[in-house]
Amino acid sequence: MKPIRILVTGGTFDKEYNELTGELFFQGTHTGDMLRLGRCLLEVEIETLMMIDSLQMTDAGRRHILERCRAVPESRIVITHGTDTMAETAAVLGPELQGKTIVLTGAMVPYTFGSSDGLFNLGTALAFVQTLGEGVYVAMNGRCFPWHAVRKDKKKGIFESVPGLL
Repeated sequence: MKPIRILVTGGTFDKEYNELTGELFFQGTHTGDMLRLGRCLLEVEIETLMMIDSLQMTDAGRRHILERCRAVPESRIVITHGTDTMAETAAVLGPELQGKTIVLTGAMVPYTFGSSDGLFNLGTALAFVQTLGEGVYVAMNGRCFPWHAVRKDKKKGIFESVPGLL
């Protein structure tokens, strides 16, 4: 199996909790720890692009992600991303990238909270990136969606297919 590139952008995946102020903040990625905990046997290369909340993701940030996806030698890429604007980033990448399989994933609860869905989502994203054909996808909570047919239902806290586009 060829190596997989994991591009880290921050999001809830990597948030820490400050017990004194009650605020969430970024320190570093937990992706390596998550892979060790999951006993991952895949050859992966982890690269941190940014550590931001996805609500702070800009067009320039999305272009940076796009350029890194184009530049890396791996044809299979997982992107950890905040869930609030993950579908928007996928929509930028989808029409621009050919010849690669890219899966965006995230978490609703920070990894450090212990009850996070992040470990499960990372594992499923790694499975999807190995088995899906070329294209850009969003993988959350055991489901996978093509970039052009997904949205986050912020009231339910889930990702769903966009009606009429699948």
